[in-house]
Amino acid sequence: MIVSTRLGELTLVASDNALAGVYFPHHWVKPMPLGERVESDPVLSEAARQLDEYLAGERSTFDLPTTLSGDDFQLKVWLRLQEIPFGATTTYGEIAAEVGGHAQLVGKVVGQNPLSIVIPCHRVVGKNGSLTGYAGGLQRKQLLLDLEEPIGVRLF
Repeated sequence: MIVSTRLGELTLVASDNALAGVYFPHHWVKPMPLGERVESDPVLSEAARQLDEYLAGERSTFDLPTTLSGDDFQLKVWLRLQEIPFGATTTYGEIAAEVGGHAQLVGKVVGQNPLSIVIPCHRVVGKNGSLTGYAGGLQRKQLLLDLEEPIGVRLF
């Protein structure tokens, strides 16, 4: 299902009654193989509603059934991303120190996150606090971070 949002169009993918993908146009990692296109699906409709609420500043967490498919290291990184609190950031190096590997490998896995926004990969920044890579582009990453910061305070 393709939905229009404040960030532009997002492709939402479901599998087995769970959200399996949230993709930007020109996403670095292509969506998982898509089945038939649907215009109405309860899981995708709820995901679209919660994304709209989040982007409007009305929600800070998501309450959706999700499914992830990846190797052990990918799953470990993606699960760690879910622990980053709303309004906070961490670095690729800090995640690497916690889960193993090195910052560049963590960065690659963060870039493969199939559930953009819902799994908050936008909360991961460079070691000096700089904005680095984001599948939706740095402008969208900054917008997402701006949604989460106190009014009048800028992270970067």
